[in-house]
Amino acid sequence: MTMIGLGGPGAHLRAAQGQRHMIAAGHSAATQAGFAILEAGGNAVDAGVAAGIALGVVVPDVVNVAGVAPIMIRMAETGETVTIAGLGGWPKAAKPEIFLRDHDGHIPDGLLRTVIPAAPEAWITALERYGTMTFGEVASGAIRLAAEGFPTSSLLATFIASHEAEYRRWPSNAAIFLKDGRPPKPGERFVQSDLAATLRYMADQERAKRGDRAAGLRAARDAFYRGDIATKIVKFHAENGGWLTADDLACFRTPVEPPVVTTVMGLEVYTCGVWCQGPLLSQVLRILETDDLAALGHNSPAYIHLLTEAVKLACADRERWYGDPRFVDVPLDGLLSSAYAALRRGLIDPERAAPDMPNPGDPRTMRAETTPFGTVSPAKDGPGPSRDTSYVCAVDRWGNVFSATPSDVSNDTPVIPGTGLCPSSRGCQSFAVPGHPSAPVPGKRPRLTPNPAMVRFGEDVFMPFGTPGGDVQVQAMTQVLLNLSVFGMDLQAALDAPRFASYSFPSSFEPHDHHPGLLKLERLLPEATAEALTALGHRVEWWPDRTWLAGGVCAVVADNASGLKLGAADPRRHGSALGA
Repeated sequence: MTMIGLGGPGAHLRAAQGQRHMIAAGHSAATQAGFAILEAGGNAVDAGVAAGIALGVVVPDVVNVAGVAPIMIRMAETGETVTIAGLGGWPKAAKPEIFLRDHDGHIPDGLLRTVIPAAPEAWITALERYGTMTFGEVASGAIRLAAEGFPTSSLLATFIASHEAEYRRWPSNAAIFLKDGRPPKPGERFVQSDLAATLRYMADQERAKRGDRAAGLRAARDAFYRGDIATKIVKFHAENGGWLTADDLACFRTPVEPPVVTTVMGLEVYTCGVWCQGPLLSQVLRILETDDLAALGHNSPAYIHLLTEAVKLACADRERWYGDPRFVDVPLDGLLSSAYAALRRGLIDPERAAPDMPNPGDPRTMRAETTPFGTVSPAKDGPGPSRDTSYVCAVDRWGNVFSATPSDVSNDTPVIPGTGLCPSSRGCQSFAVPGHPSAPVPGKRPRLTPNPAMVRFGEDVFMPFGTPGGDVQVQAMTQVLLNLSVFGMDLQAALDAPRFASYSFPSSFEPHDHHPGLLKLERLLPEATAEALTALGHRVEWWPDRTWLAGGVCAVVADNASGLKLGAADPRRHGSALGA
């Protein structure tokens, strides 16, 4: 049997290969920062944290050092697999009624969408529990990149230029992203001196503990959540109408929990919980489980139609049920059950697309609900670029697995002066709609789109994988996984293959725009495919070839029995894979 990701006979293998360790990340500089840690003897957790912090430096448009960082870890020696949420809740002083009273049911840009910044806590928790190195050691690459700068990528330059007016709203943002009064050009050095100082301060506080690793990591955490960094964040919020307080920061700890594990299509799929959209991946696969997808043909009109309709059904359930389980009763076992999936699968018409997002179902009663859920109106304009993120995964020589999806943008909330940080604006993923499972409540987490995942093939082959892309994330991940497991593609080919995505549901991001029936196709697909899908009732629009809007999947496939490791990064972004 061919190892998953190697492809069948004649496959042109272009993925990176290694025997000792492998890492893949959404920017080549972050990949290199993590690879240096692996080469220095660190484990996958050390390397993943190093790359994750570096992503907050080299893709500062879509990842923030003070943002979110959901993580999944599997330790080979014990078999323990955990998720670290890396997502903060609404501040205790938040007054959600303001969104209805003063903002027409929307959550505005700026400080009022700030939730407790969770990424530093998540990275340090991962190091404390499962890493071997200090914060200073793993952050050294990020500190250098922030202090010395790095070449501005074309994507970073394009993002800043397209959001120039938003960056100009706050002088502290403009000073970093519009240096010299204009957006940076591709190839120009991008320096973040304040961010370098922030990370260096955390490392210095750790170093003061003189070799006591546990005490040092606590000191690095306290530097952010109780020390000078916290003081600057809280002062700025107090002076500018924000809700974040010293108590919110000092008391914050991220949950460490088991993953959601689903056996479906002969795969063991690991996702984070319903505080993010992670289980949506398993729900889509479960709906498709009884279909002979291979017989439909890869990216045939029938195949694209079936996957799209399954996504619509699953997203209807996401809209109705998914939310922070500390505040919302989510019937997850029922949503992921084969019986419920059969009920939902029976609603798909092979000859006609649902014109909009279907009604949700209720796995407790095993019936489809008779009315739509939510009050979001269809958008008049086409979907804009989603607020975005990045991804990193690693497997080390011992078989430990790391998967993380750090995120948060820098154009919708102010940089805290003197820090280089935009504390998490992830409140944009709450819905200021009474009764919505992701409605904002003090202490409650918004429903997160970033969702690191892992799949187990057979006895001892593991694949951490994930992607940026907002609501396209799960759709891209599903397509890549099926490319591998159903169509036998090699790993790089599975990432390269043309993609499609539905927008026929409310966006997870403010203003939660909704585009009934809209299906985006990459131009790599034939015109005849678009025509057939249009005839089925889809509202087809074209993306460019291999557009960044279709995601940026990274993956590592590791056969722990043989030691062989494959790594690949999506050509749609600036990621890379490195192994040895």
